[in-house]
Amino acid sequence: MMIGPLMIDVEGLTLTNEDIKRIVHPMVGGIILFARNYKDTDQLKNLTDAIRKIRGHDFLIAVDHEGGRVQRFREGFTNIPAMRKLGEVWDKDPKKANHLAFLIGQIIATELRVFDIDFTFTPVLDIDYSESTVIRDRAFHSNIEAIKSLASNLLQGLRKAGMEGVGKHFPGHGYIKADSHLSISEDTRTLDEIASKDMSVFTSLIEHGLNAVMPSHVLYSQIDKNPAGFSSFWLKEQLRGNFHFKGAIFSDDMSMKGAILGGEMKDRILKALEAGCDMVLLCNHPQLVDEVLLKLDWKMTSESMTRILSMKGTKAPLEALKMTQEKSFKEMTNEISAM
Repeated sequence: MMIGPLMIDVEGLTLTNEDIKRIVHPMVGGIILFARNYKDTDQLKNLTDAIRKIRGHDFLIAVDHEGGRVQRFREGFTNIPAMRKLGEVWDKDPKKANHLAFLIGQIIATELRVFDIDFTFTPVLDIDYSESTVIRDRAFHSNIEAIKSLASNLLQGLRKAGMEGVGKHFPGHGYIKADSHLSISEDTRTLDEIASKDMSVFTSLIEHGLNAVMPSHVLYSQIDKNPAGFSSFWLKEQLRGNFHFKGAIFSDDMSMKGAILGGEMKDRILKALEAGCDMVLLCNHPQLVDEVLLKLDWKMTSESMTRILSMKGTKAPLEALKMTQEKSFKEMTNEISAM
């Protein structure tokens, strides 16, 4: 079955009939899981197996598993610290911090691949300006070079264990105070300032093989009339054109308040796709998903399909499970727990 351009969520610990109707829809190409979808490891395995039974292995399963306050699965998983903790280690010992970042990436990917989850929406590449209410300790550091190094090592760790990451929130969400989940967010800086600081992190990671990006719902009002996730300037001219980015572009959740400038829900999704997103997220509002699926008609290009399928996990779940049982893996998790 072909996959579609929507990534949606499911309501609980098991699939309802309504969930199944949405999952089989040809406009749906992936599922993102949340804390409400997790009770324990047996339940999670049953849930992902059920999704695979319906849509197979080209269908994407993802999760926000950054660490700190954004870690959806906890009991039975390694407790991953907030990324700022790595920044604090960096200030004392950059070599050790890079090592720990690599281990964190490897642990995250190994534990998620056990459950046939393809990828995580991490790392956060935003700069910590000590202003943002939503980014805060999710950012590695205020130092651009530290962010580049730590994020690069984390991505290498993810890849070693069979998983790609998603750099977010392009071109940078750390400068503004407002939380785009809750309100319209505006950044009034010039393109030169954003390019020399925030965007330089993304360009560096793209040069080192970053395979996916999530744009912010921030409006950069001195540069374009549309928030980044709806902007062909940011996605086509900058990411694809200037930065030669070949990877996948995933929108942030279209139900966030910061996305309201995109109009009605179906219009938001079409605007994001037309601007250059390969896949659009719509979460936490099943009724809106149903309304969109009645109306949405979008044919994914072969290029977009290839980019999306490049996010499939590569290590087999059984192989990942065996890795978690090895002494070396236990030593890695102990090292992270001691941070």
